[in-house]
Amino acid sequence: MSPLAIPYPSIDPVALQLGPLSIKWYGLAYVAGLLLGWMYTKRLVADTRLWPGGKPPFAPNLTDDLFVWVALGVVVGGRLGHVLLYEPLLYLQRPIDILKIWNGGMAFHGGMLGTILAMWLFARRHAVTPLTVMDLVAASVPFGLFFGRLANFINAEVVGRESDVPWAMVFPGWGPMPRHPSQLYEAFLEGAVLFFILRWLTHRRLALKTPGVVGGAFLAGYGVFRIVCEFFKIEEYTGLFEGAGLTKGMLYSIPMLAFGGWLILRGRTRAPA
Repeated sequence: MSPLAIPYPSIDPVALQLGPLSIKWYGLAYVAGLLLGWMYTKRLVADTRLWPGGKPPFAPNLTDDLFVWVALGVVVGGRLGHVLLYEPLLYLQRPIDILKIWNGGMAFHGGMLGTILAMWLFARRHAVTPLTVMDLVAASVPFGLFFGRLANFINAEVVGRESDVPWAMVFPGWGPMPRHPSQLYEAFLEGAVLFFILRWLTHRRLALKTPGVVGGAFLAGYGVFRIVCEFFKIEEYTGLFEGAGLTKGMLYSIPMLAFGGWLILRGRTRAPA
């Protein structure tokens, strides 16, 4: 171990053991992110100042229904996204492992696609503008991103490249060399920073009055932050073009960035709803 490396705060992945039942930090992180996102979404819907004419798109109690749809989209989409986008051959050999989500392995891009489908179904069922539903959910997603990345850190997964920066750490199972704590970079940028950007848009710029702007800002902001953080991740996440310096995370984020930018430009050319 390098004398300059910060000791990795080894944390037991199991938060609570109740006989044969083990509750892991990874699962608790997703529960915390979803619950905080649900509570925050409910507060946004209840704040009449944020909506055109002081009329929210639907009653606050329907947020409970939206929460169920989104939770299913996140879990199913996130797991299938990890299986199909990152390690398809591994799970093809051991398909039963697809169900073992408590061991980690959730892809944001897959979870996003699952959530988009869930939002569309909710909007169709309750006759709500889909872009408005997307704006609400997007404003709350950074909670899940923050806690999800902390769970990655506790599990010592998706670690960074070898580095000699003063805050580098030696992660268990990844050799003796210190590495970037890239999970913490993502928790800060994709979680904390992105949340405050969206908060500024919703409460200072009243962007929820123009459907699509907040959702577009989320997609563009996440795309930028994810691409930046990918520069610090392990080489195992290389992309489709060897030697091009692109990772899979970068490739999957570029369409998000482009579509998010288009939604923002679209919103700026339209009057508030």
